[in-house]
Amino acid sequence: MTKHIFVTGGVVSSLGKGLTSASIGMLLEQRGLSVRMQKLDPYINVDPGTMSPYQHGEVYVLDDGSETDLDLGHYERFTNSPLNRHSNYTTGQIYLSVINKERRGEFLGQTVQVIPHITNEIKAALAMPAGEGVDVVITEIGGTAGDIESQPFLEAIRQFSLDAGKENCLYIHLTLVPYLKAAAELKTKPTQQSVGILRQIGIQPDILICRTERSLSRDDRAKIALFCNVPVEAVIEEKDKDFSVYEVPLSLVEHGLDELIVRKLGLKAGPLKLEQWRDLLHRLRNPEHELSIAVVGKYSEHRDAYKSIYEALDHAGVAHRAQILIQRIHSEAVEREGPERLLAGVDGILVPGGFGERGIEGKVDAVRFARQRGIPFFGICLGMQCAVAEFARNVMGLERANSTEFDKNNPHPVICLLDEQRTITDKGGTMRLGAQPARLTPDSRAATCYGTLDISERHRHRYEFNNVYRPKFTEHGMQVAGTSPDGILVEVVEIPSHPWFVGVQYHPEFKSQPTRPHPLFAGFVGAALKRHPARTEPGGGDGGA
Repeated sequence: MTKHIFVTGGVVSSLGKGLTSASIGMLLEQRGLSVRMQKLDPYINVDPGTMSPYQHGEVYVLDDGSETDLDLGHYERFTNSPLNRHSNYTTGQIYLSVINKERRGEFLGQTVQVIPHITNEIKAALAMPAGEGVDVVITEIGGTAGDIESQPFLEAIRQFSLDAGKENCLYIHLTLVPYLKAAAELKTKPTQQSVGILRQIGIQPDILICRTERSLSRDDRAKIALFCNVPVEAVIEEKDKDFSVYEVPLSLVEHGLDELIVRKLGLKAGPLKLEQWRDLLHRLRNPEHELSIAVVGKYSEHRDAYKSIYEALDHAGVAHRAQILIQRIHSEAVEREGPERLLAGVDGILVPGGFGERGIEGKVDAVRFARQRGIPFFGICLGMQCAVAEFARNVMGLERANSTEFDKNNPHPVICLLDEQRTITDKGGTMRLGAQPARLTPDSRAATCYGTLDISERHRHRYEFNNVYRPKFTEHGMQVAGTSPDGILVEVVEIPSHPWFVGVQYHPEFKSQPTRPHPLFAGFVGAALKRHPARTEPGGGDGGA
């Protein structure tokens, strides 16, 4: 029977439940077990697709088109767990499903209540990833113990062990043990109170993972164990990592977490194999090069808004034994101060996706700076569209060329709404989403990077390259290097005469892993690496206009 691990959080939010859950999944996989990952979020939004990046960070898109929480990005980077729409549920989805059932008459006149109807729906969601050949399902519960909105989820996982059998369920609680400078000691009381909240609703954690900036003493662990009713060996320290999140799994191994889980659930696991992961960390700790990459975005002050892009750059850096120094540049700052001041001296420029008109001209200016100065450039989704608009204006002479998203009446709509989007009014889950096939042009840079002509990548957009202008772009030196299989939708553009200038309509960052960097990110960082020595030689500079 499939075993279930539930990961909850206490004391404060942003403790790293997603990273911890992903690390547990990776460790169990490296012991030969089949793992599935899942996240339950307590917000009422049906999915994160309409939520602001400032509040929620990036929207992570799966192959099946599901718009999900960014923690699912951690799951895919750390594990091989196949993810789909059953891997992320929100309160909004749960309630919507129950309401639709009530409208269809499925409850036969019953009074619909949180218990049992909502909790039954949550339990059905918990069971979805399980199945033949699946050894463990790891379910992360969003929010913090004590939150009003989290209560139905906590009640559901309490009931779940009664249905599935306590021997098939394991509760892991991630909590904070803060250090108070004034007292010069770690404080365990917040952890005790957090566990107390869980115990009041009938959940006794089996394992406590304690986030802390200072190592726990033997006395600290004994005190936590005594007051939280767990064995001392089940109090696991997770000290803050200053170097890399990819250290987390090894830290948990050092404290015996994987062995504890295997023993408590009676799993038939093999020996732990971490050679590839140790090699990854060795490369991270011992770079041979240092590169400066500017990411010019609309949400640059919020790191999680471009989480997968930053991680994909790091993955490519590992492949080239290079440390990536990411310069987070706000596109509105480029508008105010100019690219010459903010982007001089970088080895590569990446313009990511986004929505809305704010900061667009700063992105266009960054593209122009990269194109004119021969700086390796990578445009993703909106970044590609900005590259098309910049080229149209400054090379093809099409004044005010733009996307109809930002200027409906511009004289040269080089980017326009997808035909399939013209009658759509709802915002949630209605874009061109998920994995879509594409065919690359032979001998293009993209084809060289991928090593194949047929690819599949994840999309999230409403607007596209306007094919009316395609011949004129080709005539002036911007090549269409990839299209949908029918040749209609433009997926990749390149400037062959430029050292490395590639724009893609899709989101390659979602398919990058630390041990398998995405080929386009690897190609971009490789091009930046080639530029770096020339830039740093005497007189190398960023000359040219």
